[in-house]
Amino acid sequence: MSGAALAEIREAEAPPDIAAIYAALNEGIGIGQVNLIWRHAAALPGVLDWLWAQAAPALLSGAAAAARDRIAASIKLPMPVTTQQPHHRAAITDLIDIYNRGNLTNLALLSAISLRAQGMAPGATPTVAARGAMLPRPPALPRLAALPVALQAQIRALTAAHGLSDAAVVPSLYLHLALWPEFLAGLPDMLAPLRADAGLTQSRDAAIEAARDAAPGLIAALGPAPAPPPALPEFLARLEVFVREVIPGMVPVGIFLRRVLT
Repeated sequence: MSGAALAEIREAEAPPDIAAIYAALNEGIGIGQVNLIWRHAAALPGVLDWLWAQAAPALLSGAAAAARDRIAASIKLPMPVTTQQPHHRAAITDLIDIYNRGNLTNLALLSAISLRAQGMAPGATPTVAARGAMLPRPPALPRLAALPVALQAQIRALTAAHGLSDAAVVPSLYLHLALWPEFLAGLPDMLAPLRADAGLTQSRDAAIEAARDAAPGLIAALGPAPAPPPALPEFLARLEVFVREVIPGMVPVGIFLRRVLT
């Protein structure tokens, strides 16, 4: 895929119809921001509506939260190296908590939607869980091109370690952590135990497997899929990258960083 920046509609730029879905999505997941794949869907005519019609019932019922928790429990990680706690620890911890809940929920939900589009049948009635308390809205997400060149290079190096097949994708967590340059600069050392001996790849694959295991039950909780919009094939190809590379790769990173900050 192209290395051009991924098309997206950010919350501050969203027209009323998209803003209404964003608000409902945030409420359903319990976080104060919309994740990148949803912002990308909004930039493709009709795709956000197609996605939201399926996702909303699973979020409302608690089925997505239960699948989220199952995926989190499946991730086995090494112990972090003891490190000096950063300045602004509370703000960084809050941000990572937001991304962890968003990534886990989206991995479960979007994997189920992707697999249903590929023909997976619904399973038994899913278990449900509480969404959890609403997490705070994070500070504004920087734009990569607006950051100093040195920070851009650090973010691209962190992204490159994931070996993504789509050069247009930059994980938003790395971009957001540019608000704390000293913490961002220390990430390679912090993440070294996770990356050692292909640990990040193994953790990513475990998250993918857990999401697939949860998918049949979650498919049973999805709403009906609307008629496919013209841009859907393009979106589904990119969604596959997100549910098999981007999101499951960031799930262990976020959980591991949260342990570093404990």
